[in-house]
Amino acid sequence: MSPYVTTDLSPEGIATVTFFHPAQNSLPGHLLQLLADTIEQTGQNPNAKIIILKSGGDRTFCAGASFDELASIQTEAEGLTFFSGFAKVINACRCSPVLIIGRVQGKAVGGGVGLAAATDYCFATQHAAVRLSELLIGIGPFVVGPAIERKIGIASFSQMTLNAPTFYEAAWAKEKGLFSEVYENTEAMDAAIEAFAQQLIQYNPDALHKLKKVFWEGTEQWDTLLLERAALSGSLVLSTHTQTAIARMKSKNQ
Repeated sequence: MSPYVTTDLSPEGIATVTFFHPAQNSLPGHLLQLLADTIEQTGQNPNAKIIILKSGGDRTFCAGASFDELASIQTEAEGLTFFSGFAKVINACRCSPVLIIGRVQGKAVGGGVGLAAATDYCFATQHAAVRLSELLIGIGPFVVGPAIERKIGIASFSQMTLNAPTFYEAAWAKEKGLFSEVYENTEAMDAAIEAFAQQLIQYNPDALHKLKKVFWEGTEQWDTLLLERAALSGSLVLSTHTQTAIARMKSKNQ
């Protein structure tokens, strides 16, 4: 199947934004831009009361940014553009005037963990293990770090970051605050999401909009901060250490 970002708006005002890429839902730059634009536009739609953010497919929620695109970076400017992708999506979620519910059906890696952290209330299945693997290729989770740290705290964020090869189970992610609820399978999760969404749309929308602002107080500088972090990653990706690690991983995948 071809990559896509779609939006479905129910008559009740429940907007579902879905992204998909056949490579384990890893996201190239153009798809990240489209996802950010879609979240922003949906949030501004007066008929949208809440947003459900999900990925297509039954397995991986999001494997992070496109590795092929990462491997092609040759300049700091290209690096900045590449790493700005998830910054734009996270900021679109942060600035959306409506609440965003996350649906994580499977593993989330790197930027995928950042997407889950950027939602306001996140559902997951027991298969939704999470990993921050950036150090394995000589960079760090700089761009997604603020969103993840905001949810799970600096101690757990440091643990995930430094134990780069480790997948942490969904139960751990729930205990730390990344996931709000964890279910045995997608059917149970989707039923719970539907019930929760129906509950939310009964509330005063003005109250929900104001609560959204309260939830994200203290992040007003992220428009600048996340781009600064993207520039940091963009410079590191050109280092000899990182280029060697990327070449090694490419050879393994061939």
